[in-house]
Amino acid sequence: MATSASSSGGSLPLLNNRTSIAGLKLYVLILIFLAIVIAVTISLLTFLCIRRNRNSKKSEMRVKVKHSSGTIPLVSKEIVEVIKIGNVIDDDSKMQKQMECEIEVNSSVSVESPSPSSSSENIGWGRWYGLKELENATDGFSEGNVIGEGGYGIVYRGILHDGSVVAVKNLLNNKGQAQKEFKVEVEAIGKVRHKNLVGLVGYCAEGAQRMLVYEYVDNGNLEQWLHGDVGPVSPLTWDIRMKIAVGTAKGLAYLHEGLEPKVVHRDVKSSNILLDKKWNARVSDFGLAKLLGSGKSYVTTRVMGTFGYVSPEYASTGMLNESSDVYSFGILLMELVTGRSPIDYSRPPAEMNLVDWFKGMVASRRGDELVDPLIEIQPSPRSLKRALLVCLRCIDLDANKRPKMGQIIHMLEADDFPFRSDLRTREKDYVPSQADESKKVLYQTRHVEPVYKESWR
Repeated sequence: MATSASSSGGSLPLLNNRTSIAGLKLYVLILIFLAIVIAVTISLLTFLCIRRNRNSKKSEMRVKVKHSSGTIPLVSKEIVEVIKIGNVIDDDSKMQKQMECEIEVNSSVSVESPSPSSSSENIGWGRWYGLKELENATDGFSEGNVIGEGGYGIVYRGILHDGSVVAVKNLLNNKGQAQKEFKVEVEAIGKVRHKNLVGLVGYCAEGAQRMLVYEYVDNGNLEQWLHGDVGPVSPLTWDIRMKIAVGTAKGLAYLHEGLEPKVVHRDVKSSNILLDKKWNARVSDFGLAKLLGSGKSYVTTRVMGTFGYVSPEYASTGMLNESSDVYSFGILLMELVTGRSPIDYSRPPAEMNLVDWFKGMVASRRGDELVDPLIEIQPSPRSLKRALLVCLRCIDLDANKRPKMGQIIHMLEADDFPFRSDLRTREKDYVPSQADESKKVLYQTRHVEPVYKESWR
């Protein structure tokens, strides 16, 4: 105890010793140092808090400015295309900015429902529909009103309050896919009006919901009439089938040649060809469509479409243009002629792939055996040869040799086409051999690897 007291008493004089700094005692210097450390710490913490508050306010201001343009949520900006023509890159953002200005969009997910007065307003190129209005039109999106279903949404038949019948496509919100499809379809067909294209009447975007309202076509789709249970005799006579083919070709020709920028449908198939009571064809479902600007020969994008309809060069390179639609139309025309699906695993191995079987039959001079047996009255030899030749030209492995849709219309409608020698020449060209495969490889390796492909999440 004595020792401890002695030690404590010895330390106090040490703290009381004066230092050489202004003659201050040691404990005074220690207190001054601690005060300085505390003051600096408080200053730093205050500065960081002020800075964080300022950044937060700036961020809130940016959000308010960005979201103050309207009441419709902003559609996705994830679809980005880079078009390569030599060293020229297309700036797709200009088109998106134009669309955003025209639609008056808002990127907030939680938005207020539009007022009754705004629900009937025309915004840009279509009518804005409220979610409640479409729910009433489709009887709460009941199963009884489902008229179509696919990977991108469910289509319902609806009756609006004015009595008009529409088709409401409810896009599936699959990791933002609904927004992508909404953006693409509105861009692609928002302003398109053609008798062989299904028109877009309007749209709905409330919260996470994205819906498109189409004209209603009242006689199903081509796939149902070709591959459904229609009995021993198909109601699709040869003349009706050729009428459907011509109507489809006219719709696609308008997309390719009558619009600027042109539209590549990218998913031409029998289920996307709707029919009215007079068997007029209406091309529908523009969810995969791409816009191709003036002077651009192709757009590089992720390969999408339906197995059996996708052109080989697009499948292998991702480079898409209107010739890809021409190839798909060729497959569609084969369906109309034969009544067979592009891929049918229920058939013998040699007949599973429609293209291979079709080419083999034509090369063997057995073209008359290609006609759908459900057609009661067989076509004339001349009409059949014309259809076969158009099929073969549309699926040429060299995309540059495929005809344009306008030329296809002429070939299908012209009475003096084809000449006998033309068909024989085409038949010889399509004899299955190693030449076809080498030609395919040559086509694929002739193109330069694209600079950029789309990044999809």
